[in-house]
Amino acid sequence: MDMLDTTSTVAVSLYTLLSTAYKSMQAVYSLPTDVSLASQGLDGFDELPSVDVIVPSFNEDPRTLSECLASIAGQEYGGRLQVYLVDDGSENREALRPVHEAFARDPRFNILLLPQNVGKRKAQIAAIRRSAGDMVLNVDSDTILASDVIRKLVPKMQDPAVGAAMGQLTARNRNDSWLTRLIDMEYWLACNEERAAQARFGAVMCCCGPCAIYRRSALASLLDQYESQYFRGKPSDFGEDRHLTILMLKAGFRTEYVPSAIAATVVPNKLGPYLRQQLRWARSTYRDTLLGLRLLPNLNRFLTLDVVGQNLGPLLLALSVLTGLAQLALTGTVPWLAALMIVAMTMIHCSVVALRARQLRFLGFSLHAFINIFLLLPLKAYALCTLSNSDWLSRSSAGNSNQHPATDARTTECSGHATAPRRLNPARDPAARTTSDCMCSDE
Repeated sequence: MDMLDTTSTVAVSLYTLLSTAYKSMQAVYSLPTDVSLASQGLDGFDELPSVDVIVPSFNEDPRTLSECLASIAGQEYGGRLQVYLVDDGSENREALRPVHEAFARDPRFNILLLPQNVGKRKAQIAAIRRSAGDMVLNVDSDTILASDVIRKLVPKMQDPAVGAAMGQLTARNRNDSWLTRLIDMEYWLACNEERAAQARFGAVMCCCGPCAIYRRSALASLLDQYESQYFRGKPSDFGEDRHLTILMLKAGFRTEYVPSAIAATVVPNKLGPYLRQQLRWARSTYRDTLLGLRLLPNLNRFLTLDVVGQNLGPLLLALSVLTGLAQLALTGTVPWLAALMIVAMTMIHCSVVALRARQLRFLGFSLHAFINIFLLLPLKAYALCTLSNSDWLSRSSAGNSNQHPATDARTTECSGHATAPRRLNPARDPAARTTSDCMCSDE
């Protein structure tokens, strides 16, 4: 049984050393700097770039969607703004009809109704290929943007080397439950520690879907690769945010983070949906890890430590926990060293974050350690063993079709068939204002 004790001690010691080095450097690099294009405002542009906002929607709650679109309509941006709402074959389209009709009256809004569910990625692409703005802002249909989000994101794109930038995410339903409060803190850490540190070197590894802006010229060159992602010969339709970001970095573009651009998105308020979401994200992360590793030689050494810390750290933690539990079960000996080191690391990290954020609530984030150890670590192991599974887990399998409906829908629309997705813009089609038939015939 000495082998269990030794293995547990070595694993927890390596985890402590790696986490200390990783988190310390991350804390330093994530501190805000005075030099920022975003702080210069929009004065650097001879002419404000046009922005197309893409909002894919599938079975969204009408009120939630309406609030999302209203936040986009209320953007304080002086440049040209066009919005493309893509209804991805929603089953509740009749309930959504009043929302579609209300925003179709705004000449900036274009409503695309896809005849069947094709998935978030292909719904995005269907709109991107119909739009023509200088910048493309992807927004999730359950997200509310602060009124200055576009005005804060666009200045980052003054540098032609920047291909994408993301804003800071918060939990829109933070007060729903203990879980949403923890997720809100998890988002703060992911944005203001992880992404902020990566942005110091122009390499945010995942520009999150609820609020991410892309340079169209860069996006257009990558669109075919983005659409045709495969894993082990099968279409890979989830993890679109991370994959598109990695493609941007691979193409030589910088990816940035703008903490002052705030977007509030709905997060799971129950454990089941949260774990399904985390399983999907874990599979996505593992699938893109190899592609990301190829970038590291050309990036700052901290980003290598970042990738190692995010992938090797959980493995060391899992090993120390498993050997500790085995030691307790087989010998009755409590693995005090492993337990104390994990508790100490958790409390120190939460205390530092609470001081930095000036919010005592982050002390309560220590409770997330139990979710991480007993739920997320086993879930990540399961994700690693089931990488070929492309089920979204939150909707039907229609979105996992091997076809390319977004491309097919575009062709059908051009040919004028009745099954084509309908584009509604009252500025071009006055009948859309009064005729409900024009509305007939994700994530």
